[in-house]
Amino acid sequence: MNASDYDYELPAASIAQEAIEPRDSSRLLDTATMRNLVFTDFPTLCRRGDLVVVNETKVRAARLVGVRETGGRTEVLLTRRIDHQRWQALLRPAKKLRTGSVVRTGTLTVTLLSDPIEGTATVGIEDKGPGDIEEAIAAAGHVPLPPYFHGNLPNPDRYQTMFANRIGSAAAPTAALHFTDRIVDALADRQVAMATVDLEVGLDTFRPMGEGDIADHVIHTERVRIPVDTVDAVARTRADGGRVIAVGTTVVRSLETAATKDGLIGAYRGDSDLFIRPGYSMRTVDAVLTNFHAPRTTLLVLISAILGDRWRDVYAHAIGAGYRFLSFGDSMFAVVDR
Repeated sequence: MNASDYDYELPAASIAQEAIEPRDSSRLLDTATMRNLVFTDFPTLCRRGDLVVVNETKVRAARLVGVRETGGRTEVLLTRRIDHQRWQALLRPAKKLRTGSVVRTGTLTVTLLSDPIEGTATVGIEDKGPGDIEEAIAAAGHVPLPPYFHGNLPNPDRYQTMFANRIGSAAAPTAALHFTDRIVDALADRQVAMATVDLEVGLDTFRPMGEGDIADHVIHTERVRIPVDTVDAVARTRADGGRVIAVGTTVVRSLETAATKDGLIGAYRGDSDLFIRPGYSMRTVDAVLTNFHAPRTTLLVLISAILGDRWRDVYAHAIGAGYRFLSFGDSMFAVVDR
């Protein structure tokens, strides 16, 4: 299949430019019946004995704005932590920076450890303050918002899910932004269990595929951690005949990365470069709750692996019915056809 097969016309008016309140008042499309629901209906799509798995990653306040030694303003966007002091970063303006260049912001000193290539470089970060480096970054930085979001977000925590617990992502696992205590309580009332994974979402999640066959696309790598509790929860769900419902494409990738042939998973800590595309057979995931994705992205390809060619009809319906797309938009529920 060609990357151009995943082009579609997304009107600018369909891209959500504000975060709806309350969170669970967003709309929800049930792709099995094409019913237009609201997110408070999500628990009714789950069955007793199902397992809902969410990503507990937290978006890092990774956008640092500082000053170079020459006095010029520079933006440093931390995209991935390599170790305690080294990071991968996106720099603007990169053309003025070289190995050894220094940017200072708050108590932090950012030093380039490599020349920027296409705006990206390895940087070292030192903190003159008394606290933890993550605390210093949180104090000096800003939460980066998606490049297509131009609205106003008075409270940066609105870009964090209620499950956000482990700092590490450059973008939110947006399908979980719809959840509230009311939804979690309703799931519990229906005897639907919940479990977590931790996938550190990178900025490449927004990158469209280039021209050519999608099989030639080199997908981004993201860090995944699946705890033993989640392994056990999946095993119990399978044994009892329940479904594993992934909240978002990040959870799909996480679970399928660790999946075994019998539909179970193993505890996992490492990187994932799993590219789920048409022809892939889901091993663990039985259904997915996800937002509506941008054209020509690997996220949309993943959805097409579940819906097949129906994804075009689903997306056309959503656009026609006024659903809001992308990070702060509405969601859809799709069951894997086995």
